[in-house]
Amino acid sequence: MTSPADTEARRPTRSAAFEKRLKQRYAQERRFKLFGLFAIIVSIAILFVLLGNMTINGVGGFQRAELQVPIDFAESGLAGDAASLSQPGAVQTLEMQGLPEIVAFAAEQRMGAAGAEQLSQDAWREVAEDLRADPGMLRGQETFWLPASGDLASGMDGEGSPEMQALAAQLEREGYLEKRFDWGFLTRSDATDPQQVGVWGALKGSILTMIVTLALAFPIGVLSALYLEEYAPKNNLAAVPSIIFGLLGLAVFLWIFPNMRSAPLVGGMTLALMTMPVIVISGRNAIKAVPPSIRDGALAVGASPVQVVFHHVLPLALPGILTGTIIGMARALGETAPLLLIGMRAFVATPPDGFTSPATVLPVQIFLWSDEIDRGFIERTSAAIIVLLLFLLVMNALAIYLRNKFEKTW
Repeated sequence: MTSPADTEARRPTRSAAFEKRLKQRYAQERRFKLFGLFAIIVSIAILFVLLGNMTINGVGGFQRAELQVPIDFAESGLAGDAASLSQPGAVQTLEMQGLPEIVAFAAEQRMGAAGAEQLSQDAWREVAEDLRADPGMLRGQETFWLPASGDLASGMDGEGSPEMQALAAQLEREGYLEKRFDWGFLTRSDATDPQQVGVWGALKGSILTMIVTLALAFPIGVLSALYLEEYAPKNNLAAVPSIIFGLLGLAVFLWIFPNMRSAPLVGGMTLALMTMPVIVISGRNAIKAVPPSIRDGALAVGASPVQVVFHHVLPLALPGILTGTIIGMARALGETAPLLLIGMRAFVATPPDGFTSPATVLPVQIFLWSDEIDRGFIERTSAAIIVLLLFLLVMNALAIYLRNKFEKTW
């Protein structure tokens, strides 16, 4: 029987050098934790600064300077009914009846000649669209808030000539000039006037381009991952700069489809080439993570190798594949360089009608607006960035929902 004294004698002793090294290791661990915490705090702080700066500038981008213009349609002589105003050429018909002059006269009656001159040249088109939506307006008097000129908007912000600043201040005091939320920013397309621009054309182009990208990259990427992991010998995938894919799209896709320059179809095919390697790499890792017992069990009950892959391995690997798809699509959504090479930087004043219509995408639209001299585009650029981030969040949320829905545990 061992006595307590013998047990104490056999217990290893800690030397002073050992204790010193142990304290050093603990100190290194504490420093590592502090460095990691500091890095996270700095990253969060930078993120908040970035989001705060974009939010401050973007809030102004969702607003525009508007002038109050009352119009008495009963005395204007305009003619029209629900049937005629629903025709495709209704806006041109109203223009021929003198709607631009009627709007200008009403503005002059309200604000004087100096104020009426600062009404946007295309303001009458918004009146025409309202008349198309509600033909009953032609029987009475209506008050419209119409876009002011870019010069008057700058004067309202304290910029531009002293005369314009004074005029803006006067119209504000009289209640004729206000900053109002611009719902049309979400429904219009690109324009030369920052008061008239919108993101719907670029947003629709992004949606169409992403549909083409996903439709091509996902099935081809998944099948490639299955082949490379299950059947092909050992291999490696190398990264390629995104600009190379733009050159490939310029040399191949536009050679095959010469009349589809800047079309979502060509842009989607170009981005699909860039996205496929991400899906393939993540897909191979997800397939490799499926336990071998799943394969062995399926083979043991008589499944063929192809059935094992498509009925057992692929469903279990699908959540990991969707994770890679999320990363690849997010990268594709923010790409600009490949799309610039295939011509998606063109000025597109109307939303695309389909996959073969001229279009642009949100990142390219943001790039073009940020290069404008007019200061009014700065706030519009920040607002477009916010729309892009929201679009990205919605797209990621949908992908995460699908990933969680198909996720299985074993």
